[in-house]
Amino acid sequence: MAAKKSLGQHFLTSERVIEKIIEAAALTHEDTVLEVGPGRGILTKALLSKAGRIIAVEKDGSLIENLEKLFQKEMASKKFILLHGDILDWKPKKYRLLAGSYKVVANIPYYITGIFLRQFLGAKEYPKSMTLLVQKEVADRIVAKDKKESLYSIGVKAYGIPKYEGTVRAGNFSPPPKVDSAILSINNISKSQFDTIDEEVFFTLVRAGFAHKRKQLAANLRSAFGNAFSPEETLPLCNIPPKARAENISLADWKCLVQQMKI
Repeated sequence: MAAKKSLGQHFLTSERVIEKIIEAAALTHEDTVLEVGPGRGILTKALLSKAGRIIAVEKDGSLIENLEKLFQKEMASKKFILLHGDILDWKPKKYRLLAGSYKVVANIPYYITGIFLRQFLGAKEYPKSMTLLVQKEVADRIVAKDKKESLYSIGVKAYGIPKYEGTVRAGNFSPPPKVDSAILSINNISKSQFDTIDEEVFFTLVRAGFAHKRKQLAANLRSAFGNAFSPEETLPLCNIPPKARAENISLADWKCLVQQMKI
């Protein structure tokens, strides 16, 4: 079962890393887990020992038969449900997974990280938590390790609390990727931030603020919204310095801007 470069496959081989993922996911026997990319089944086996039910989605058809053999008993008891398909086409509602009723654990290809996060965090049937293996650089950006926010970090923090759980060196995969990975957890996922502000307007504003990294926030917003944005009036209402850049603005600041701007 050779890894397919076209699918961005890098199979996890380290039992020690598996233990760290399981610990970060904080699973109980009451949990339903959506596993993305079970691959050769090493993480699946550990998940089955901790959770009540596993729904696994695997895109690579050549891996399905081996997974069916490995977990024949669990499939027969309905503890393990194996689906052949693309996770980006998958709908939680089809399997009666309601908002906050399941956890995601995934070793996803690097190239789908952004769209994968948007799909699940922004979904009506969002998960309770997510524990992911992602590119280390991406994890660093999401938790704002350098104390600078980004579109990535604000986009995740709007829905949950991200935490850098640990670095995973390239040698823990087969074949090893060119860069290191990290275990990233996102807990307390909800849409409560959008109880008082419009979700679509929020992200329109945030994207505009980060549109030109070297420009100040005021210049980016004025360029995007014209007369609808007056920095002299709006920024002081949110206690934002006039020369601030988007990377210096917190989630609370962005919420305040949405409330103050008429867009």
